[in-house]
Amino acid sequence: MAKSSAKKRKVIVEANGEAHVTASFNNIIISLTNKKGDVIAWSSAGKMGFRGSKKNTPYAAQLAAEDCAKVAYEAGLRKVKVYVKGPGNGRESAMRTIHNSGIEVTEIIDVTPIPHNGCRPPKRRRV
Repeated sequence: MAKSSAKKRKVIVEANGEAHVTASFNNIIISLTNKKGDVIAWSSAGKMGFRGSKKNTPYAAQLAAEDCAKVAYEAGLRKVKVYVKGPGNGRESAMRTIHNSGIEVTEIIDVTPIPHNGCRPPKRRRV
């Protein structure tokens, strides 16, 4: 039996930071980081107990953002720039929840990757 002596690394938390909201068609992941990019707190709809198609709902995004923001606020985060990526449902809901939890949203930046005529896209879905 080998002992694992992996210490939890200490993250420096300033008042200012960044919130990265990645909203795909299947899930939403929220990471609150400091200016350097070290993650202070993170959460996702899957972590909150949602499964399947319920993961990409605005309500799931709201609960995930609430959980994440509470931990970061206690650590000392007060202002964030929000970077939103992806086409999912819970983008606005997550941002609103972060703001309502006491963390001030100063800027909202959309960093959704858009191809400049790169790869050929997949065939259109027929439902």
